[in-house]
Amino acid sequence: MQELMRNKEGKPDIQPARMEKERILPRVEQSRVTIIDYDEAQFQEEEAHSIEDCAPFRYKPTVTWIKVDGIHADTVEKLGKIFDIHPLIVEDIVSSQQRPKMEDFGDYIFIVLKMFYFDEANNEVTAEQFSLIFSQNFVITFEESGGDVFRLVRERIKNEKGRIRRMGTDYLAYVLLDAIVDNYYIILENLGEKIEDLEAELVSDPSTENLRDIYELKSSMIFLRKSVWPLREVISRLERGESPLLHETTSIYLRDVYDHTIQVIDNIEIFRDMLSEMLSIHLSSTSNKLNEIMKVLTIITTIFIPLSFISSVFSMNFRYMPELEWEYGYMASLVLMGIVGVAMVVYFMRKNWL
Repeated sequence: MQELMRNKEGKPDIQPARMEKERILPRVEQSRVTIIDYDEAQFQEEEAHSIEDCAPFRYKPTVTWIKVDGIHADTVEKLGKIFDIHPLIVEDIVSSQQRPKMEDFGDYIFIVLKMFYFDEANNEVTAEQFSLIFSQNFVITFEESGGDVFRLVRERIKNEKGRIRRMGTDYLAYVLLDAIVDNYYIILENLGEKIEDLEAELVSDPSTENLRDIYELKSSMIFLRKSVWPLREVISRLERGESPLLHETTSIYLRDVYDHTIQVIDNIEIFRDMLSEMLSIHLSSTSNKLNEIMKVLTIITTIFIPLSFISSVFSMNFRYMPELEWEYGYMASLVLMGIVGVAMVVYFMRKNWL
C-alpha cells in the first residue's frame, strides 16, 4: 500500500507507506517554548508566554536556543515569520515523515533527523522527528513530544561545564546532534540485550513466539537503518564546512560525530546479520525437532510391524491350525511378540537410534 503525498513543487509524489514498526510518539497537546540565552558571562532561561517573546532574541549578539516541544502549525508558522524561515522549511517541520536531510539557505541551516526512544513497557523502539535551525545568533529546535535527550546539554550550559558557553551557535548545533547520536547507542544497547536473551532462548527451547520476536527486531533494525543511514551524509556535509556559519574549530568535532554515526550504522548491520543467523538457527532447530519426532514415530511403527504380522497370522481363519488348540498357544504368542519387541528396541539402542 502506498501513500500519495505532494512534493515541494506541488506534484504528486509516491512514497512507500510507513512500516508497521515505525511507531511515532504522540505529540503533546500544546507547544511549550523555552528560551535559553547565554554567553560566556551570563545565562538566562525562561519559558515564553507567547511566540512574540522570541522576537527580541533574533539579533542579540549572544547565543539563543529556542526549544519548542510539541509541533503545531500555528506555533511553527509564527516562528517562521519572526525568524524569516522559508515556508517550505515550515512545511517540513510540521510534517513528521521527513527523511534525514540538511539544507543550507545561506543565513541559516536547516537539519531534520529522527530521535529514538526505547519503550521499556512494550519493549519497542519509538521515534519522533527532530528539526533544527541555526543561524549566526540563534538555534531553534523542534521536538514532537519533548523528550529528555538534551538534559545534560542544558546542565552543561547552565553550570558552565566545558567550552559550550565560550562557543557559538554552530557548536551548540554540534552538541545537540552529538547528544542524539549518543542516544542511538543507548537504543542499540537495549536492542542488543534483547537479541542476546532471544539467542539464549533459541538455543535452549525455540518456540513460535521467538520467531515473532525475531521478525519484530528485524523490523526495528530496518527502520533504524533507514533513519540513520542518510544522517551520515548530513553530518558529512556539515563536517566539510562549506557554510560560513560553521567554523573550522567546530568541524573537528563534527568529524567525531560522523565517526560515531558510522559506528552506529556498523552496529545496526551487525545486529541485522545476527538476527538473520538467529532466524536460520530457529528454522534449523524447528526442523531438527520435527525430525526427532518423526524418528521416534518411525521407530514405534517399525517395532509394531512384526508384532502386527504375528497377531495377523494367529487371526487367520484356517481350519487346521494346531496352535489354536494348544493350551499355551495364547501365552506363547504374547511372549514371542514381547521378545521381538524388546530385541528390536535393544537393536535400535545399540545403533544409537534411540
